[in-house]
Amino acid sequence: MQSLTLQTGALAVCAVLAGCGGAPPQEEQFWDPHEEQNRSTHEFNKNLDQVFATAIKPIVLPDPVFVGFSNASSNLGLPSKVVNSVLQGRAEPAVENTLRFVINSTIGIGGLFDPAGSVFGLHETDTDFGETLYVWGWSEGAYIVLPVVGPSTERDAVGWLVDLALDPVNVMFEGQDAVAVTGVRIAGKIADRKRFGDTVDSVLHESADSYAQTRLLYLQSRRYQLSGRQENDADAFDPYEDPYAE
Repeated sequence: MQSLTLQTGALAVCAVLAGCGGAPPQEEQFWDPHEEQNRSTHEFNKNLDQVFATAIKPIVLPDPVFVGFSNASSNLGLPSKVVNSVLQGRAEPAVENTLRFVINSTIGIGGLFDPAGSVFGLHETDTDFGETLYVWGWSEGAYIVLPVVGPSTERDAVGWLVDLALDPVNVMFEGQDAVAVTGVRIAGKIADRKRFGDTVDSVLHESADSYAQTRLLYLQSRRYQLSGRQENDADAFDPYEDPYAE
């Protein structure tokens, strides 16, 4: 899953991750050979999130406005998901995400509303190049924490870089249009931080060991997502479900 903590951005410190380490011990539930560095990066991300949360605290808008911003930001991510579904050989989610993007970009006014889901029953299938690498047989690798981006694995970090470079939306828009797209995405991140603020705070800022808690939640959720899709279980993973809810 992608972090709900606003730890998103473009710091590509993971250029050499694909070649790190050997194979993780089979008896381990996680493989974290870089824990000391990871914890340092995690603290940086926590502080950054705290600054961001404080900065956006004065922003008070009705919940439907935040939902609209979140919808529009999510809509911009659909073309990349379509590409990855095709690369994974999964035609159905590729078609559904394409139709969802077309409908919500037009009838849904740039994705602010979700008629594709509410009227036509076309719900988003979340995916990324990290999952594409999983389908192609790449191993998970070590757990890592990326500056700004947040929790990841060696495989997912490489996937994040590829998604960033090959996102069709980034290629299609230039100049002022690209600035507008960036603005929508930032608004979506602000909306998500406002909507899920209590959950983020409970994990990042109220846990006895937020690093261990975040690591556990990320790896469990990510592995569940990938294994559920591999088994073609449509109910195995809901991208809109709160992963921290009991």
